[in-house]
Amino acid sequence: MNDSLEKLNRLTESHGAIQPGKGLASGVIALSLAILCFLGVLAFHFPEYLTTPQLRKSYSVPVLRQLLFGSLVLSGAIALFNILRGRVRWLSLGTFVLVGLSLALGGSKVEVDPNFPDHTPYIGLDWFILDLLGSTLIFVFVEKLWPLRKHQPVFRPEWQTDFHHFIVNHMVVGFVLLATNLLVHKLFGWAAKDGVQAWVQDLPFPVALFLIILVADLVQYWTHRAYHEVPMLWRLHAVHHSVKSMDWMAGSRQHILELLITRTLVLAPIFVLGFSKEVIDAYIVVVGFQAVFNHANVDVRLGPLRYVIVTPNFHHWHHSQDDEAIDKNYAAHFAFLDHLFGTAVQADRKWPNEYGVVGDYVPNGFWQQFKFPFVWKG
Repeated sequence: MNDSLEKLNRLTESHGAIQPGKGLASGVIALSLAILCFLGVLAFHFPEYLTTPQLRKSYSVPVLRQLLFGSLVLSGAIALFNILRGRVRWLSLGTFVLVGLSLALGGSKVEVDPNFPDHTPYIGLDWFILDLLGSTLIFVFVEKLWPLRKHQPVFRPEWQTDFHHFIVNHMVVGFVLLATNLLVHKLFGWAAKDGVQAWVQDLPFPVALFLIILVADLVQYWTHRAYHEVPMLWRLHAVHHSVKSMDWMAGSRQHILELLITRTLVLAPIFVLGFSKEVIDAYIVVVGFQAVFNHANVDVRLGPLRYVIVTPNFHHWHHSQDDEAIDKNYAAHFAFLDHLFGTAVQADRKWPNEYGVVGDYVPNGFWQQFKFPFVWKG
């Protein structure tokens, strides 16, 4: 057992391409599924503390049970296949332990009392599970189908740091939502007018969706620009820019204070204008997709549309160390904002050469980056 744990520890601390034919890729998939299944079972046991209230109302519990059951079966089957083939038995052992624990705790048949309290403190374990599962299934596949840097592995250098950011920023979703809602109501409640909100809510859905994205992106543009031009704010934003390899997980590298500030400022006009729940839900889908896709390792430019919509090509330039890209391409959704305000990258190459902060002075590691804005002497 100690030998298996040591091998697993070395694996999680390493990076690089996984060699095919040795069972390591399938072993990692099986173990990852087993971990997510175990966390899913815990979420079924303690929904009031481990699940997001906004998501609970949208769940189909029978579908989630089927997904959990299928994932347990698949995880165990892959592990069994590897054991029979004599491959990565140390990984398969860990998989079986987690599958066994999940089944011992009730597996997909855990009973849930529907009368649990709805306003308890919580962490977004369900959001973490669903987003990680969905992101890996969609974006890893897309990155392999249309790769920009074909030789960049899934487990590229510093993936552990970005995964730690991914975990923390998902787990504290409850705190972020509570804090941003409180700040928005306290700071901007005076600006909400019934007449304006009624007019906005009467807009046709496509018009309202375009308006909410445009308004949010205008705020995002100037907030983002301030992060680059105000030294105190750059201390926070430099953490996000320190990523040296662009992929679907790179956007997760973000300091929690920056997350709170940006979300509060972007949410303010959305709250003041009074967009309907349906429009806000659609906006969240757009934001979630673009935030991941535009950092992804994909060779996508969209032709002339790239002057209108932010694409991976557009945002990759924003993360570049190249001289022509410094403090450029701030928009999150509509590229025409940067062309309008004179901050669009003008380059004779399609893609940048290098990513990261010029001088590479931001340390690696989640906790080191959390402390960085408060201890940096630059």
